[in-house]
Formats: sequence, C-alpha cells, structure tokens
Amino acid sequence: MSLRSSFFALTYDRQIAKAEAAGLRDMRRRLLAGAAGQVIEVGAGTGANLLLYGQGVESLTITEPQPPMLRRLERRVRENGSAAKVLRAPAEDLPFDDGTFDVAVSTLVLCGVDDQPRAVRELRRVLRPGGRLLFLEHVRSDDLARARLQDRMNWLNRIVVCCDCNRATLSTIKQAGFTVTQLEHTALPKAPKFVSPAIMGVATTPA
Repeated sequence: MSLRSSFFALTYDRQIAKAEAAGLRDMRRRLLAGAAGQVIEVGAGTGANLLLYGQGVESLTITEPQPPMLRRLERRVRENGSAAKVLRAPAEDLPFDDGTFDVAVSTLVLCGVDDQPRAVRELRRVLRPGGRLLFLEHVRSDDLARARLQDRMNWLNRIVVCCDCNRATLSTIKQAGFTVTQLEHTALPKAPKFVSPAIMGVATTPA
C-alpha cells in the first residue's frame, strides 16, 4: 500500500464533490436506473453509487482493489445499512464463476485499471448470456486536437487522479464481444478540458 494510494482515497470525495453536485450524480442515477437482478459493480471506490440502486436489484456485489478505498467503502456500506457484499478484487481478476450476474456496472473505473482489455473481458465473462454492462467512463476525445491535448496532459492526470484520460474505452468494450445498445457522448461536469470527454451507455453480451 503506497502513500499515494492512501492520499488519493483520503481526498477522492473532496476532489469529485463539485462534479457530483454539477451533474455527475444525476448521470450516475440515470445510468443505474437500469440495474436489476444480480448486480456486480467493479472499482466502487468510496461508494458513490451505493444509494442510487433501485428496488429491482436483488443482490449487489461491489469490488475494490485498493485497501485504502476498500476501508472507506466498507464503512459507507455499514453506515448506510446496505446489504451489499463488499470484497477486495481487481476488475481484471474477478473471483466469480462464468455467468454469475445479470448486470455489471463500471463508473469511472476503466480509465484506471492496469489492463483494460482484460478487465472488460472479465466483465463479459461473469455476465450471463444477454447480460448488460452499464458504463460511465471518461475517454479519448474524437476531436483530434483535444485528443492530442489529452496525450500531452496524461502524465499529470496519472499523478493527480491515478488514471489515464486518453483511453479508447468504447473500442475496448466492442472488441471484448459486447454489443453497444445505448450510447451517449457527454462530458464530465467541472472537469478540465482534457478530462471531460465521456461516454455513458449500455452494452450487452450475446444471448
């Protein structure tokens, strides 16, 4: 456990508070309205999505690989009386059988995993046939000039928020065998220009 990861966990909620108030929380709420059945959320961080799941969710499993974040997540689950099951696991190596879940959720996670293609393949693996991936991710811009800016500034993004701002995440989702059925190109509120390009949507596994 590094000092950097501990500091990031300590300050994460404060770092993202303005974005949440300016619309990010509403984006999360809209996305999670589609969650139902057996649900897994990967990289749950400090639990920003926890209270946004509806009554259609029969069970909720949430994972987080970093111990400092995990401790805060566990505390939030206890404080809110949630029945969610929390465990430490990276998105690239989920300890579940094939076809365990109906829905997988990834919000601002695939920018920071060590191996994005592997993580997305794992999400597909643990979903049942016809299962859905609900995603909200900041991504590499389709605008060439902004994409170049993202490339130049990615080193800073890595230092400040421990992730890459220039990943072609939508392509990774498609290459893993998902079919994207809903897609919204949007922007993260209150985010720097090189971080703001984002996508939100639904992808399904083959039935």
